[in-house]
Amino acid sequence: QVQLVESGGGSVQPGGSLTLSCKTSGFNLDYYVVGWFRQAPGKGREGVSCISSSDDSTSYVDSVKGRFTISRDNFKDTAFLQMDSLEPADTAVYYCAAGFVRFSACLSPDEYDLWGQGTQVTVSS
Repeated sequence: QVQLVESGGGSVQPGGSLTLSCKTSGFNLDYYVVGWFRQAPGKGREGVSCISSSDDSTSYVDSVKGRFTISRDNFKDTAFLQMDSLEPADTAVYYCAAGFVRFSACLSPDEYDLWGQGTQVTVSS
């Protein structure tokens, strides 16, 4: 059974940090591009970051560059999103996704067919 399970969300104050994990099972993560997406209330799903399957190339949306770091551990079938210097605008449900994705389009949610259930991140003072 294919599964992606996010964890690590929570509530933090502005300037704080969280690390999200995406544990996968039922498929070989080695061959898949992994993306992290977020959806705030009343807004569409936004690509946050992605990491390639081949050379660990990464891509970030401009609003998180320098603050978020994506990584993967194929031996543990897990991907991570380290989030530092969090801002209230980062508040959203965060999702991980995996797919055979053109890396040039890896921030587009339409490219992915495997999704987790999401984890809430709230940044507030």
